[in-house]
Amino acid sequence: MSIHVKYFASLREQMGRIDDCLTSEGIHTVADVWKAVREGQPLPATILAAVNMEYAGADTPVNDGDEVAFFPPVTGG
Repeated sequence: MSIHVKYFASLREQMGRIDDCLTSEGIHTVADVWKAVREGQPLPATILAAVNMEYAGADTPVNDGDEVAFFPPVTGG
């Protein structure tokens, strides 16, 4: 099975792509997903995440077939 990963706004530009598909082996949390797509880098505290369209923390579990989305910090003015 796999985990579908989406990137939004400036993260999409930084990643150079709009999404990824990962095998779920060895991935247990949102932080693990980030490390897998960012070559081992820890998830920055400023990055927002969602699992299956629900806001999630770094320690939120992920399962086969889940969609994980990452968003840059949101500001307004």
